[in-house]
Amino acid sequence: MTGPADTPTDADPETLRTLLRHQASTVTVVTAPGAPAVGFTATSFTSVSLRPPIVSFCLDLGSSSWPTVSRARHVGVHLLGHGQQEVARTFATSGIDRFAGPTRWRPGPEGVPILEDTLAWLLCRVVERVTVGDHAIVLAEPELLRHADVGSPLLYHRGRYAGLADAAEHAGRRAA
Repeated sequence: MTGPADTPTDADPETLRTLLRHQASTVTVVTAPGAPAVGFTATSFTSVSLRPPIVSFCLDLGSSSWPTVSRARHVGVHLLGHGQQEVARTFATSGIDRFAGPTRWRPGPEGVPILEDTLAWLLCRVVERVTVGDHAIVLAEPELLRHADVGSPLLYHRGRYAGLADAAEHAGRRAA
């Protein structure tokens, strides 16, 4: 059986963005020290290598956070829990003080802002920045980490925040 979904289309930016919304991603907030400190919501966080331990995230070169991240020696990567949609929205909003209340944070090692009550956080030393198109891929080596043994991650799927139960329920509806 064939249909419109079987017909290939050009991989232009909007079509690609629509396709990538089908991929569920863990929501993270990346922070970096500076005057002022910066932070942004990212769904591009991934493990690159275990030996040596290297993680990565991507950042738009036009982002207000990029100038600080482009010079930062260390960054914090925070994995958000299912109930932290407001934290994700705050750090995805331009033109505001993302560290103002009700955001709860403290200065961490190397001056990196550490968000409170996240599912996990990693303090990472930046090892390389690779410019690709309109983004930079930041490669970083975790030096310290803290994680909770309970809780489920906040996910981003189809343009909205979701949890594992939400994703399973949506998949069940599609299968029916």
